[in-house]
Amino acid sequence: MENYEQFQKDILKLTSIDLTCYKERQMRRRIETLATKNGMKNFQDYFKLLKTDKEKFDEFINFMTINVSEFYRNPEQWKFMDEEVFPKLFKQFGKNLKIWSAACSTGDEPYSLVMALSKHVPINQIKILATDIDKTVIGKAKVGLYDDKSIAGVPADLKKKFFTKVGNANKIADEVKARVEFKEHNLLKDPYPTGCHLIVCRNVVIYFTEEAKDEIYRKFYNSIVNHGMLFIGSTEQIMNYKDIGYVRNQSFFFSKEL
Repeated sequence: MENYEQFQKDILKLTSIDLTCYKERQMRRRIETLATKNGMKNFQDYFKLLKTDKEKFDEFINFMTINVSEFYRNPEQWKFMDEEVFPKLFKQFGKNLKIWSAACSTGDEPYSLVMALSKHVPINQIKILATDIDKTVIGKAKVGLYDDKSIAGVPADLKKKFFTKVGNANKIADEVKARVEFKEHNLLKDPYPTGCHLIVCRNVVIYFTEEAKDEIYRKFYNSIVNHGMLFIGSTEQIMNYKDIGYVRNQSFFFSKEL
């Protein structure tokens, strides 16, 4: 397909999503697949379709963002957070932590944080900010219905306490949902929250260029208070973490120590 560069510019104007920050070959292939599925022969015609058809526009946004998520992904890392990270943060900052789940997808991660924190503090004291670029997945998160595979990693006691069966799905408890504030946010464009004690951003930046990754990790650093923490995904590395100012606490946990 032709005119991908112009398509990138048009999408930036229309949505504020900068496609040049994604790995081009991978993202272009994904978009070409969707355009072809909709009977389009070039990017120009596909963009016209997106401008005039809200359903196709929503489909594009949903298709473009990567939404592979599950509760308590990599349980051993959540165990470390439960036994080491939370106690350290509570000792340093008290029980009212400011926690940001960045690129939260369908809510699995921020809801996991609420459940994990509920073992340490009363659930009504917990507040999580959860953001994602895709309003469709935020909508799914607010509904709070998950299949068995998504919640397979949830500890049995928490699963029993916070989920109920609705047909073939599992509905998360309203008391968990009430502790999460969902907002749309573009990691590559929008201002970052400040004063965070913990930022969780996992298995997302792998899809960005090295330059975009560096910018994101530096912005996270500026968002975290001194002695605060960043939790990244098991598929990710911060190659220049020392240059940014992070201290590595464990494979996927980094702290800010001034």
